[in-house]
Order: sequence, then C-alpha cells, then structure tokens
Amino acid sequence: MKTDRIYKILFSSVYPLYIQKVEKKERTKEELDTVIKWLTGYDDKQIKEQIEKKVDFQTFFEEAPQINLNASKITGVICGYRVEEIEDPLIQKLRYLDKLVDELAKGKKMEKILRE
Repeated sequence: MKTDRIYKILFSSVYPLYIQKVEKKERTKEELDTVIKWLTGYDDKQIKEQIEKKVDFQTFFEEAPQINLNASKITGVICGYRVEEIEDPLIQKLRYLDKLVDELAKGKKMEKILRE
C-alpha cells in the first residue's frame, strides 16, 4: 500500500466526491457530514475550515478533535483490505471514513452506520 501518497491527498479534493457518491444514491450532504462528525468529532464549522485550509488527510485526522471510541466497531472490507486489520493508524482512519461513506451510499440506516 502506497501510504505516503495517501497521506498527502487533500481532504477538500475528496469531499466533493463523497458528496457525489452519496447524493447519487439519494442520500444527503447533511447525512455525509453527520457521518464525518461522528467519526472525527469535528463540527460543521470545523469541517468547512478544514476544506478551506486545503488540509491533507494526514492533517485532517491529526487535527480531529476526537476519533469516535466506537470506530473500532467498523469492520469489513474496503479497497480489498479488512479495515480492522489495517496496522497504519492513519490509513485505518481513512478506510473507516471510506467504509462509512460506502454504507451511507448503500442505503444503510443511520443508526447502523453510527454503530448505535
């Protein structure tokens, strides 16, 4: 896995793709933001600031107020890797986010996505 390249991807460049992905499946930007806030502890204003500052994923996750304690309940395969077995903490957080966005796009109920 080419981790150094992944670290440098700008969150602001991927965020619109996440929005497209979920909206294509009849979900909303608000639901996407709910998922991001659940995982990272950011609020709406902080997410907007991260996008405006054009931070990379490494910075995005390093500056996250609080990674949700239930994030470890996110399991399954994303991009060919089992998220619970990824050893690099940053890559694991990124794949957690990918997995949550996928679940949202696949129409899962929000309570299930947020591991309630």
